[in-house]
Amino acid sequence: MTRTLYTNGRIFTAAEGGPAWAEAIVVDGDTLAYVGDAETAHEAAGDAATRIDLGGGLVVPGFVDAHTHLVMMGDALGRVGLTDARSVASIQERLRAARAAAPDAPRLLGRGWLFDSVPDGKPTAAMIDAAVAEVPVYLDANDYHSCWVNSAALAELGITRDTPDPIGGRIGRDADGEPNGMLYETAAQQHVWSFLAAATTDADRDAAVERTIAAYLAAGVTAVVDMAFDELGLAAFERAAARRGGTLPLTVIGHWFIENTGDDEQNLAQVARAAELAARAGNPTLRVGGIKLVLDGVIDACTAALRLPYADGSNAEPIWPLERAKPVVAAADAAGLQIALHAIGDAASDLALDAIEHAVAVNGERPRRHRIEHLEYAAPETPARMARLGVTASMQPVHTDPAIWDNWAAMLGDERADRGCAWPEYTEAGVRLAFSTDAPTAPYEALPNMFIAATRRSALDDSFPPNHPEFAVPLDEAIVHATRDAAASCLEEHRRGSLAAGLAADFAVVDRDPFALGEESLLEARVVRTVVAGRTEFEA
Repeated sequence: MTRTLYTNGRIFTAAEGGPAWAEAIVVDGDTLAYVGDAETAHEAAGDAATRIDLGGGLVVPGFVDAHTHLVMMGDALGRVGLTDARSVASIQERLRAARAAAPDAPRLLGRGWLFDSVPDGKPTAAMIDAAVAEVPVYLDANDYHSCWVNSAALAELGITRDTPDPIGGRIGRDADGEPNGMLYETAAQQHVWSFLAAATTDADRDAAVERTIAAYLAAGVTAVVDMAFDELGLAAFERAAARRGGTLPLTVIGHWFIENTGDDEQNLAQVARAAELAARAGNPTLRVGGIKLVLDGVIDACTAALRLPYADGSNAEPIWPLERAKPVVAAADAAGLQIALHAIGDAASDLALDAIEHAVAVNGERPRRHRIEHLEYAAPETPARMARLGVTASMQPVHTDPAIWDNWAAMLGDERADRGCAWPEYTEAGVRLAFSTDAPTAPYEALPNMFIAATRRSALDDSFPPNHPEFAVPLDEAIVHATRDAAASCLEEHRRGSLAAGLAADFAVVDRDPFALGEESLLEARVVRTVVAGRTEFEA
């Protein structure tokens, strides 16, 4: 077994109940053998150990991105980026340039546009047609809950005035009832995503997976949780493992996406498939751990389910009504699957907890650790209710970046916006808080995510004031939420997430120390080494 001694670094352990800081690490094979003072580490390593000088860098546990979308992220890395295109003219300019750069491409794909970059937040097909009309154009919104398309794309999809709205979604229409180029929620999933998936080859997906793996390793991320795993994504990662002799260079855990078909029998069949996959033994770096339900939409598009209406008087029904969610959640809970419930509005988080309470009543009291994803606006009493049920709060600091917040607050339009993403409310109530990125709805890089968590300032544009800085968390706590707590959110805390003897040797080395230099240095800091299971998988 190979033994390696890492010295001359400042090591933040994130260990629960143990010393927060250490001077040296000893690794045996894929496991941490010792984390502590330098003298003892030298003795534990022995004379034959390989010695690696950390150059005075900061060492942190490998980040665990506990909510991401892996194939979609790799695909997004190859699309036209539009997040910082803050006007229709700028969006059109980028689309023209992308078309000129690939004149033979059969269609044009973009991602990341923001509603407040478009007049009145109402994009139309005509706006895209003015830039690119000759091929279909598909532009996913920054939150990936809506898709903006041009007239050629509507024709390619076969969407007409007679196309009905799907369950949990809506086709945008003009005053005459004609499709206007916007597809919301399940309308985007069923029309655009399913169409593009059919047009995408395994080679395309393999390339996306490789982009994602490389990007995450360079960001110091050593484990990820895909929150919309499906047959195509699973097969793509199985191929990625096969290309490497059977294992992946980071840990991948999938939550199987369950679509609301409107039919309990079909919905439960999806749960049964997830349970079948979760029962498979074998690859320690790739497993299905649970299911995922998207209960509502997003606040930016006014599709999240709220107790009270939006500023414009509208509201949205949940994608999963409680009577459809109850049997699915109960069946998954009975099968021992972890359940992740997307709930952005307060009515949706009520629904999520009602469904979990129903599962407890049906299946009885026993150890379980389910999750609610996002919780962007939840009622004040929600954290206490989550604590009673042992439900984890899975939240994304990058979604609070002030540069993308104005439209979110405007849609709520009242004092509710003052409690957006109120992280301390959860920890004070005794709820486990896990930080992640939800890439590609937001940047995947871990260090800027920690900057936003610790400051509530923008990592994209420093001209914006902090976004409710009273909800920021100290840097050490932010890192714990993104490592130890994130590992615990996917039942991995006994394997990884902190630096202590017996755990996986997963850690990242950062070229500067924000604890000494201040949080601002996180925006310039770079990961220079990522170690996964004792192997250096990335080195700058």
